[in-house]
Amino acid sequence: MVIISVIKTKNSLSARERLVLALDVGDLKSAEELVDKLKDYIGVFKIGSQLFTSEGIKVIEMVNQKGSKVFLDLKFHDIPNTVKGAAESATKLGVYMFTIHTSGGYEMMKAAADAARETSIKLGIKKPLVLGVTVLTSINQEILKKEIGVNKNVKEHVVHLAKLAKAAGLDGVVASAQEIKEIRANCGKDFVILTPGIRPKSNYLDDQKRVMTPKQALMHGADFLVIGRPIRNAKDPVKAAKNILKEMEVN
Repeated sequence: MVIISVIKTKNSLSARERLVLALDVGDLKSAEELVDKLKDYIGVFKIGSQLFTSEGIKVIEMVNQKGSKVFLDLKFHDIPNTVKGAAESATKLGVYMFTIHTSGGYEMMKAAADAARETSIKLGIKKPLVLGVTVLTSINQEILKKEIGVNKNVKEHVVHLAKLAKAAGLDGVVASAQEIKEIRANCGKDFVILTPGIRPKSNYLDDQKRVMTPKQALMHGADFLVIGRPIRNAKDPVKAAKNILKEMEVN
């Protein structure tokens, strides 16, 4: 029941609530400085493998204690029972959302979705959004075909994985803004889409291959936007965040 409430209100989220900052730093002190500086402008803070491996659950507790939301982006990918346990643990930590890899298959995804729902009911807490990672934004058509061995084009493969994620009970997916329209057409308006690879105007692509500006991604129908280096590495991170919020609010 909790997730239904979350989904029904996702389209009314403010620009700040949709903006996710990637805390891709190496230690708790650096992460805390960013959260303190930016929590009035950023709705969700993403904790990925670098920071979590370095600091563990301390960084999740820090973000939660400051009244901000956590996106635990560890992309769980293992046998169903192992991912089930990881989903239970993530739910107990009180994260707002977490990721698993859709390439782990239907049974693995279903195990994660069921575990998050059952654990949240048991503990009487809000269920986190369980999102499936489709195709990383660092992967383009050439890499998908020549290195990974998938002969479908990127959009076809992303949509295939998104449909599988929905069937398994996931709340949404992580996908490039370039695939949003196709995902919406196949998975519906209530399916959550979190979009990485967001770059403000005049920003470098870094190692991203499939990118869009904040305004473009929202116009395509993204629910959440993940931005890292354009804010983190800016001379004035607050100013950078404010500029991105302005870009997001333009109709």
